[in-house]
Amino acid sequence: MRSDIERYWQELRLAMQAMPFAALSRVGRALLECRERDGVIYVVGNGGSAATASHFACDLAKGARTEGVAPFRVVALTDNVPLLTAWANDVSYEQVFAQQLAPLIRAGDTLVAISASGSSPNVLAAARVALQRGAEVIALTGASGGKLYRLASLIVRVPAASIEQVEDAHMMVSHSLCVALRAQLRQEARRRASRSAMLEPQEVMQEAAPGMLTLDVESDATLAL
Repeated sequence: MRSDIERYWQELRLAMQAMPFAALSRVGRALLECRERDGVIYVVGNGGSAATASHFACDLAKGARTEGVAPFRVVALTDNVPLLTAWANDVSYEQVFAQQLAPLIRAGDTLVAISASGSSPNVLAAARVALQRGAEVIALTGASGGKLYRLASLIVRVPAASIEQVEDAHMMVSHSLCVALRAQLRQEARRRASRSAMLEPQEVMQEAAPGMLTLDVESDATLAL
């Protein structure tokens, strides 16, 4: 028992050391850019990856939220169980995300597709809808990338053979992204606060000329009465 557990952790450690950190950084930048253009980030995943999708959406929406700057607009399509089961029953399980996504996603939005195999049919269907609408597709997959490899503009492939270890890594990817993104938003908030302080009006009393009203120094204009 112990040897199997230790082997799992050793393999996971080796996978973590080989993670494609440059690709992960590009994903972080793409999520920031989506926020900056006021886009919506949609997140999907099947099975265990559905839990990761919901968790990632929660962390982006709340964990990365920073006072003084606009938050991420994020929706997990894994969370509406009545709608998921309705589409699965009335159409097909393959369409549970695509049918939700079709009336919502727009150009400028982003879909984060999480699949350890890279080939979950319902995740692939959602990715195709996103592309048809002109949205960006970001994929978190296992080592091969699966069929998502050809659909995503950005992909993070976890270099591990075990599905369980790929799913472990996806959670670490989501947490590391949220921590890094929160740091970026805090920097933005500090820059905004600094600029705001420099632009605050100075309470300087000036004697107005006859017939003129002088505004505070924030405005260079004067209004003739």
